[in-house]
Amino acid sequence: MKPFRHLATATAPDGSELKLYRHDADYVIRVNGVELMSTRRRHSEERLAHAACAPLHSASGASALIGGLGFGFTLRAALHLLPADARVVVAEILREVIDWNRDPSYALAGDALADARVELRHDDVANVLRSNPAAFDAIMLDVDNGADSLVTKGNARLYDDAGIHAATAALRPGGRLVYWSAGNDPAFVKALRRAGLAVESERVRAHVTSGSFHFLFVARREGR
Repeated sequence: MKPFRHLATATAPDGSELKLYRHDADYVIRVNGVELMSTRRRHSEERLAHAACAPLHSASGASALIGGLGFGFTLRAALHLLPADARVVVAEILREVIDWNRDPSYALAGDALADARVELRHDDVANVLRSNPAAFDAIMLDVDNGADSLVTKGNARLYDDAGIHAATAALRPGGRLVYWSAGNDPAFVKALRRAGLAVESERVRAHVTSGSFHFLFVARREGR
């Protein structure tokens, strides 16, 4: 069995430690020892983009926000779905994660970040949401393992009532707000519905054909 090779380390604002590893041809990020993401298990991240952006494939002037760059799989999938005149804002709080993706020796998301439709912001997605009312047709949030299984404490505010309200306020009428989660979370679904959103849960595999399941919470704002 090939070993995991530690490549780099970053520290989140709340002190959580993120470590980047290479395992054979794949990459893994762990937070305080817990796996947060892997290039091998990316299917649910691509489905996140599909759930949010598929309805916009022919929309003129579509605007989308991705919270959490990760390894760029959601971004790539969104760019594939969105039209040529779309705008895609990517908010990533950690400079190191941006640098890892732009490092050509890692072959991660450098090409996607170079797409002319992409606007990369080194910022907390919570700040981007608050400062952009009614700005987005699609919002994709994948900054942690979910409301019920956080690995970084500072992300909790994205999942409470105030965080949901800020995300909803950043949607245009008829827009979609989609959360990625490592597991099912009926309590969080109820919180989304309390905010006046129509919500569906989608169970998706982490890998296309095998492995564990993740969940997408697809929330829609009424209108249009």
